[in-house]
Amino acid sequence: MLTGAIAAAATPLTDGGAALDEPAFAPLTAFLIEGGVDGILACGTTGEGILLSVPERKRVAELFLSNRSEGLQVAVHAGAQTTADTVALASHALEISADAVAVIAPPYFPLDEDELLAHFTAAARACAPLPFYVYEFIGRSGYAIPLGVIERLAETEPNLAGLKVSDTPWSAVEPYLLEGLDLFVGSEPLALEGLEHGATGAVSGLATAWPEVVAALVRDWDPMAHARVTELRERLSGIPFHAALKTVLGARGVPVRPDVRRPLRDLSAEERSAVLALV
Repeated sequence: MLTGAIAAAATPLTDGGAALDEPAFAPLTAFLIEGGVDGILACGTTGEGILLSVPERKRVAELFLSNRSEGLQVAVHAGAQTTADTVALASHALEISADAVAVIAPPYFPLDEDELLAHFTAAARACAPLPFYVYEFIGRSGYAIPLGVIERLAETEPNLAGLKVSDTPWSAVEPYLLEGLDLFVGSEPLALEGLEHGATGAVSGLATAWPEVVAALVRDWDPMAHARVTELRERLSGIPFHAALKTVLGARGVPVRPDVRRPLRDLSAEERSAVLALV
């Protein structure tokens, strides 16, 4: 079972975002470990997972697992547009001994409850007995996962462990605090409120560049860390998030290039200056 502060890890890329930058995975993983996070989520929203091919996503998971130290949890985001790709990624996570699998609702088509249930059931069974987490993010899927789908899934899939919920405000997250299921908050400014209401931890995009801040927020309920993540989210608003995080990593001495997978874009000179001011 996942616990604590989980960094939604960036995916190091090269060649203008066209290829994986494999040598950069080891120093990135070491940086996250040194920053004090409890684990990482590979190929999530921050990791540009939806933009990578299935073979690339499998390789990313393998690289994070091969470079981790004892005690670092590695969860794999297996969410994809099709059930077949999702099942392939979830099965691979089991094969390589990942610690957990998370799956977002497929974007573009607003699936009904029966379609969603069939999709999540296939994914959960593909990775069983690994802990399985439903990833709720209406801002990325385009629609919310009905609570009824989660409840029905829990009735049949014993490896359903919980949810990652990245919605805002807190009133949109709170309904997913379901008995018997862990909840991880995705929006860092809501992490303290979530922990106070019984959330298990946070899965944080900011943690890939500021792991020590998010670790302090989740482990110590540190009000200064809360103020910092709130400031970071506000000042990064409107700036390409993926390129910004990779720019911060480079500025902090981690050899991760600012390259992102198209159609994501690089930072403008003005945006880069604004981002570097946060380091």
